[in-house]
Amino acid sequence: MNPMKRMAAAWSALVVLFVGAGCSSSGGDEEDTPQPSPSASGPSTRPDDGNAGEFRGMTLPSWNTHDYDSPQAGTYLRQIAATGARWVTFTPTWYQDRVTDSDMRTTKETASDDSLRSIIRLAHDAGLKTMIKPHVDLVKGGDRAEIKPKDRDAWFAAYERFITHYAQLAADNGVEQLSVGTELAGTSQDGEHWSKVIAAIRDRYKGKLTYAANYDEYQKIPFWQDLDVIGIDAYWPLADQATTDPARLRQAWQPIAAELAAFSERQHRKILFTEAGYVSQRGTTTAPYSWSISKSDGDGKTEQAAAYEALLASFDGKPWWAGVCWWMWDDWPDSGETAKNLAYTPHGKPAEDVLRKWWARDS
Repeated sequence: MNPMKRMAAAWSALVVLFVGAGCSSSGGDEEDTPQPSPSASGPSTRPDDGNAGEFRGMTLPSWNTHDYDSPQAGTYLRQIAATGARWVTFTPTWYQDRVTDSDMRTTKETASDDSLRSIIRLAHDAGLKTMIKPHVDLVKGGDRAEIKPKDRDAWFAAYERFITHYAQLAADNGVEQLSVGTELAGTSQDGEHWSKVIAAIRDRYKGKLTYAANYDEYQKIPFWQDLDVIGIDAYWPLADQATTDPARLRQAWQPIAAELAAFSERQHRKILFTEAGYVSQRGTTTAPYSWSISKSDGDGKTEQAAAYEALLASFDGKPWWAGVCWWMWDDWPDSGETAKNLAYTPHGKPAEDVLRKWWARDS
């Protein structure tokens, strides 16, 4: 997630809610029938033996060159592992000035390669598997989905240099999974170019590949067959007003889950939520992509926890679902633009208790 984006227009949320309401009448399989959901603080319904193959992840993004080799890095990874997470995702980011530009570059906000190598080692030492999910963002902020280069051949050539750099770094450092792109809806329908890029990645990296499509983008992607896992950044609006009721939120997930199950079957690929997250602000379930939905904590922490509960209760154990990588753990000191009590992090909030409940390690 780009910290300067996600201010989607209100019509987008309304369209998704309308479509979701329409889908609810189409029915689903018995597996998606709503069941009694535990409250955010109640007992877990998770099977005792867990789901050994499930991606249980947390994103630890970087905003500056040396975030990943800062003194806090090891502490953050141990805290993430303590939730029961099995994976951690890192997001080195390059930048371009305008959406029409044909090149991207590193800046002082790009994690250094040495820091990335360091934190991969620390993650493995903490017992965590790793995914690298490189981002391309805009220098002055804005939505990366709006990147539409004037010279597409030149942009894809530059993008191939960018992403194969990280493919080689991933191969050299034992990274278990790589995302070939993130929310690049302005280019992601160009299947020919993307297939060429993915082939170049495969030449260097033999691990699993995904692409992190935004929730309103994934059905338009023509190159899922070139990848191992369908990735979706799962920021669907779930309500038209603030709610702390996990059962209501789980009901909202039902038509979405039915649609995803059918899509997975058609593509013969499992679906990974490459991102999902909620700020601890009132109304976060109405616009999960917003960093500042209300700027009021109020009962935001309870709503955040209810949203975590509803997602895990709705999808955990489904055979077509590969798991979730939550956005995000703590910001690095002095780098956060949103106060921790309002931000996406579940750390030290009821949402962390929900994670521990669902992700408790097998004894």
